[in-house]
Amino acid sequence: MSILFRNTKGWLLDQCSYINESYQHCLGLEQRQYLKCCFKKHYFDIAKPHISLKPDATAGGATARSPRVVENNTKEVVSELHLEDEQMRNTTNKKKRKRKHKELNQGEIDSLVHHEKVRRIILEGTALIVAEGRSCGFFCQTENVGKLHIPIEDGRLADLCDMAKQLPLVDNSQQKLVQVIGDDDECPMEQLDLFTRITENPLNHAREVLLMGERYVLPPHCNFLLSDISRMQPLENYGKRFEAIVLDPPWENKSVKRSNRYSFLPSSQLKRLPVPLLTAPGCLVATWVTNRQKHLRFVREELYPHWGVEVLAEWLWVKVTRSGEFVFPLDSPHKKPYEMLVLGRVCGKTEQKVSSSEAPEPVLPDHRLIVSVPSVLHSHKPSIAEVLKEYLGPDPACLELFARNLQPGWTSWGNEVIKFQRLSYFDVEPVSCLPPPPLTPPDLHSSVHSEARQPGLKCKGSATGLDRSQVCTPRRVNEQSSAKV
Repeated sequence: MSILFRNTKGWLLDQCSYINESYQHCLGLEQRQYLKCCFKKHYFDIAKPHISLKPDATAGGATARSPRVVENNTKEVVSELHLEDEQMRNTTNKKKRKRKHKELNQGEIDSLVHHEKVRRIILEGTALIVAEGRSCGFFCQTENVGKLHIPIEDGRLADLCDMAKQLPLVDNSQQKLVQVIGDDDECPMEQLDLFTRITENPLNHAREVLLMGERYVLPPHCNFLLSDISRMQPLENYGKRFEAIVLDPPWENKSVKRSNRYSFLPSSQLKRLPVPLLTAPGCLVATWVTNRQKHLRFVREELYPHWGVEVLAEWLWVKVTRSGEFVFPLDSPHKKPYEMLVLGRVCGKTEQKVSSSEAPEPVLPDHRLIVSVPSVLHSHKPSIAEVLKEYLGPDPACLELFARNLQPGWTSWGNEVIKFQRLSYFDVEPVSCLPPPPLTPPDLHSSVHSEARQPGLKCKGSATGLDRSQVCTPRRVNEQSSAKV
């Protein structure tokens, strides 16, 4: 399940289990065999911080102790995280090469000011959430497994999208805008047009497909378009208006330029996205933003006003190891262990709801934390589908822009939209040839993760042998921890 625990500070998510839920029954290519596909666990196997501490490291004369030994004492967890963060900062400073002092530029000053505003929120909120994760065994002391194998990033999909610009767009009057992959193979895979038409999997189960000579798996009830920003017309003409849109833009930064891991998009080009044509009234818009204040100001002061979106909240994704430590020192001058998510709604919906006597929209709380173990795969964000559900109406239509993977029940777009759907990212084993019990699309959204949406969840498990596919069970807790956010 995606949500393991929630309180008034935020949520603890298990992204790997969330992915796996959609692929327990996947219709394979050979002999109609059903497969069980599990995203490879070692992609989430971050056992220690990226900047490690020496066993005898101390701060302020205190003996260093790992916060992993702490159980439910929240105050002690807070002090341990303070100490741990101070130790990592000291270790980082010792490794730095000496350089001449230079004055901070305006961007660096803005970043420091913003960091000071959110630092205490992150430190104290993460301590509360991590303490719950430790008490149920989700966070536990782990041994270092050595260097992780990370697949080499390739830009094959993006290159194909660039080549596909030469193809003519689908004429609405002559061809269908949508192609369906069903059980009856009515649309042969070799004839699929991924670049100028929306592709749908309407089945109640996942499906293995052969696309462009590679094997991929598609989750239930997913829709996607593989294209770049210059070829979004099929999505505009799709006929859907969405109640939620999540964006993960390829922000321009020095690291991306040096690594050449993906093509970046200048901030000004984001205004070309046809978001106003895709939003339903009152649509919730959420945009992932790096820690550059330049990008954050652009989203809040230019991009959202350009789309008619009112900024309502700023959440933070806090990245921790499997033992609950920050993956980077909280005060690192280079990389922070968190990223931002700016949320807002399309303006004008409130008045329409009052006039139609509908229930008002749920209020988006500010400064909430999303705590999870990140993937080692670059730009593989955690799904926030379950988190957003309580702020949306029933059976909402949801869209992800600049997606690199698909989600059940969602529409996705991007020039690498099926990147992490390649079968090579999954461990595969055969299961019964019988199809899974039938589910209607509403059941898929409402029942698969129903337990995870209940307030007051307590996760269960032990420090060893934890079954993450069954990591949660609802249990009544006190008023403070079960309050809705």
